[in-house]
Amino acid sequence: MFQNLKDAGCGPDIIEDFLLYFDREQKEEQITLLEKHRRELLNVVHKAEKKIYCLDYLIYQIKNEKERGI
Repeated sequence: MFQNLKDAGCGPDIIEDFLLYFDREQKEEQITLLEKHRRELLNVVHKAEKKIYCLDYLIYQIKNEKERGI
């Protein structure tokens, strides 16, 4: 379980809280903690996607100008 949390990008604080909830059999708290971390990771992905779209558009513009001889 520890390795799975680490592989999922959970930091020491999240892992510590998760294991504390595990020891106390607080499943709802575990789920809430994991869902919060998932949302944070997804936000990072979305921000990276926006950057990729910007780069793709810039590449498109440069190629388009090159083809038109600008």
